[in-house]
Amino acid sequence: MTSTTPSRGRRRAPTKMERAAGKAAALQKPRVILALLLLLGLTSVMLLDGYLRSEIGNDARVRDGAAYDKVPQKILDGGPLLTFTGGTAKTQSVPNKTIVLTFDDGPTPTWTPQILKVLDDNNVEATFFMVGSMVSRYPGVVKDLVDQGNEVGIHTFTHVDLSYQGAGRLQRELKQTQLALAGAAGITTTLFRAPYSSEINAVDNYSWPVYKEIGNLGYTSVFVDTDSDDWKKPGVSKIVQWATPKNNKGAVVLMHDAGGDRSETVKALDTYIKKMKAKGYSFTTVSGAMAKLNGAQNGAGRTGTAGSGQAVEAGVGQTGAGAGAGALGEQPGGAQSAPGSGSANSSADNSSNKVNIEQSGQQKATGSTLYEGKALIYAVAVAEWVLPLLSWLLLVVGISVMGRFGMMLILARRHYRQRNRKRGKGGEFSWGPTVTRPVTVIVPAYNEKECIANTLHSLAQSTHPIEIIVVDDGSTDGTKEIAESLGLPNVRVIRQENAGKPAALNNGVRNASYDIVVMMDGDTVFEPDAVHQLVQPFADPGIGAVAGNAKVGNRNTIIGAWQHIEYVMGFNLDRRMYDLLRCMPTIPGAIGAFRRDAVLEVGGMSEDTLAEDTDITIAMHRAGWRVVYQEHARAWTEAPSSLKQLWSQRYRWSYGTMQALWKHRKSLTDKGPSGRFGRIGMPLVVIFQIITPVLAPLIDVFTIYSMIFVDFWTSLLAWLAVLVVQLVCAAYAFRLDREKYRYLAMLPLQQLAYRQMMYLVLIHSSVTALTGGRLRWQKLKRTGEVGTPAGVS
Repeated sequence: MTSTTPSRGRRRAPTKMERAAGKAAALQKPRVILALLLLLGLTSVMLLDGYLRSEIGNDARVRDGAAYDKVPQKILDGGPLLTFTGGTAKTQSVPNKTIVLTFDDGPTPTWTPQILKVLDDNNVEATFFMVGSMVSRYPGVVKDLVDQGNEVGIHTFTHVDLSYQGAGRLQRELKQTQLALAGAAGITTTLFRAPYSSEINAVDNYSWPVYKEIGNLGYTSVFVDTDSDDWKKPGVSKIVQWATPKNNKGAVVLMHDAGGDRSETVKALDTYIKKMKAKGYSFTTVSGAMAKLNGAQNGAGRTGTAGSGQAVEAGVGQTGAGAGAGALGEQPGGAQSAPGSGSANSSADNSSNKVNIEQSGQQKATGSTLYEGKALIYAVAVAEWVLPLLSWLLLVVGISVMGRFGMMLILARRHYRQRNRKRGKGGEFSWGPTVTRPVTVIVPAYNEKECIANTLHSLAQSTHPIEIIVVDDGSTDGTKEIAESLGLPNVRVIRQENAGKPAALNNGVRNASYDIVVMMDGDTVFEPDAVHQLVQPFADPGIGAVAGNAKVGNRNTIIGAWQHIEYVMGFNLDRRMYDLLRCMPTIPGAIGAFRRDAVLEVGGMSEDTLAEDTDITIAMHRAGWRVVYQEHARAWTEAPSSLKQLWSQRYRWSYGTMQALWKHRKSLTDKGPSGRFGRIGMPLVVIFQIITPVLAPLIDVFTIYSMIFVDFWTSLLAWLAVLVVQLVCAAYAFRLDREKYRYLAMLPLQQLAYRQMMYLVLIHSSVTALTGGRLRWQKLKRTGEVGTPAGVS
């Protein structure tokens, strides 16, 4: 007989497990990227919203009292309309008995529509100098304003004093506002008014270069003749008085449609228009006034009885507002003149060479300018919707976190006092008659050569009579041989083909000789009295399962210390709370005990989820069994020693928990004692272990954002206050478990690094769950450094 042998140098074909692991790893990469993109999206939304609200890049400096000797005197003595035709500065004044109403700092959804109604009722148009960030937030108001026949101008994007800014910032302020106008109303504009500007004689040596650069870009800078000072809220009569020009002169009048309560402005506006019309004044826009100055054939402006908004040949007489249209190559996009629209009295001739005089400073946005503008508006709309939602979620998270801390402290204290009662009402606490009968300890093992000897030696020192069943799950590293070579009494080693931990545990349950089975991990070390303490609650016939107290053995590294804090503070305090509420969600795989009949009743350890311990615990609840926590039963486990292994473990835990909760979702409608977990435990687990941790990064993101862009010290103090609360909870948990406080020195660093990683793990798990991903059992690399409990400090 001949036999074939593999050719020399031929690579071994991957096993089924290896192929599945590789496929799972490949599937996870897109989900990691998606989780990171979600985080990036959240950060981008916050940055955009902060920029819109001038929290980012805000420069509140305002120049005052600067010299003006470098400004030409003819400019200082000129009118409020400043243009640069062919590079030469020119000013113009509004014709006599003509009012150009201008409104700054808007739009707002409250006051701008009210002002528009007053204008419409009085058949008057005005020019609105708008802040780009406000335009992007309230695009509908801008569109209504333009459709009504009013004119818009730029008031920068963030309302910043440009005399302090460089050329780059100036370009951005103009371009971003143009994009906002394009996205909101489909137009761009050649009109500009600088924030904090007033009359033209206030131009100084610092602002003059800014106006020259703006003029060379094709913009008309608009100053003020008459300031109503309505922002001072002096009363309606004063606003009307201060806005009235003297000696029948024409004027550019300044009012505001934003910046606070503008109810006085709204009331004064109607009174003012009627008063000035009665005096024979006409009202027009900046473009209308400039067309009138340059001899538009059909006239401009609107008298008390006549309409306005008449059409003029495009380019005719436009040396002012429209003069810059040809220079808009420096502005975003290729703008073209818009067809006449808006006023009820506008010409019926809508041919392409006609424009509305009173809107001739505007051009129709086209090309990339239009599409980029719409993209900006959509992005801002998302930010405007998401940020308030996130703010509410932040409030919910804050209340949830503080509520959880409060519940844990109160219930954990009550649990500790109840279980450690020595005297008083009811006498010393007892589960019932001492349980002394033998029990079976099941040790599932897959490639545990580094740990299995320590695990079995610790069980050999047990003070309780036990039978030990080691279920070797197809190990390839000699785990079975090591277990057999120890020669320990009452140890049986069962070999099975690799099928996973749940199958190994079920195999052990089927072969168990006794009615109580203790389950543990192959890398866990028990204290001598751990089994005895763990099985005492079974004196109560209503108890079907017991959770032990798992401790981190390798805690002398940074990662180990972080997990030690988490185990003591999070897991064990939580278990005390859930125990009192009778809705324990998880019996740890490292140390737990079950009635054998109860395990068989619920179908054994299920392979439906990756968190078989959570799965069977919930199943026990639904079967009517009570599950309790025994703090005195301590086991020492080897925690992951690298960030990669830690991520892998917690990813499996969190994803498996989600699977188990979804599998048992019908517990929400269970009746009687079996439905207690659904009524109480399920909501608490979802809120405290999924929703709150998923949203908890909001606290950190908002804190970092506030520290950088809002108020560093206030934000830092708020973060430290939360840290103090966590430190108090952790210290109390350490006190209950009689742990050394020195590890708490790692808590601040844990909050800065470790906690963020756990958030990302949970977000990753949530993305996997939502996208329908599947994971397989993942074996962690062990070192065997956790020996006897006496060696743990």
